[in-house]
Amino acid sequence: MSSSLRRGALAAAAIASIASLAACGAGNNAQTLQVKPDNAATSFGDIKIQNATVITQPDRTSKGPAVVIATLFNNGDSAQTLDAIKVDGVNKTAKLTDAKGGSTIKVPAHGSVVIGGKGNAVAELPNSRTAVLDGNAQRITFTFSKTGDVKLRAFVVPAESYFAKWGPSKVPAAPTATPSATSSASASSSASASASASASASKPGKVSGSPAR
Repeated sequence: MSSSLRRGALAAAAIASIASLAACGAGNNAQTLQVKPDNAATSFGDIKIQNATVITQPDRTSKGPAVVIATLFNNGDSAQTLDAIKVDGVNKTAKLTDAKGGSTIKVPAHGSVVIGGKGNAVAELPNSRTAVLDGNAQRITFTFSKTGDVKLRAFVVPAESYFAKWGPSKVPAAPTATPSATSSASASSSASASASASASASKPGKVSGSPAR
């Protein structure tokens, strides 16, 4: 994909994705869900996937984790579980956590699940900066207990602007002064103070009064 096409894809995804994810609360058949945003969506069997996106660290250089966000719909009469999410080029599958902190993400019959964002399920990818690059349209495989593998391509974007609140929760902190540097500065300050005090004490003082006869 050329750089100009990637920039266009990122802009389109940023405009459409969050509004589409927010519409999920209105139910499976809400009119807002019939809008076809310019981002990843597909259907296979009873499963429909919308708004699939890979979100990387906001600074674009850190080695922290990335996340996959998506809305999963189950149009079948029985519940399914999401067993795995695999992104091409990343050796490990995503670590899946449901909204309550459990390790199984269930998609209820005739219901939906949102992955990503505060209070929702989480799909966290390990450090994959060399394999997942901003601007890519990366192939993702969602594996379900009954439907099996559902594949599609999803945009990769940094956790900025519209995507900031959907991005990784583990963002590396800004670097701070090292203990050794702090200790050295403190020791240097103490040494200067001691030297100043010694110099002051060694100066002869002026004696008042008349000399003894």
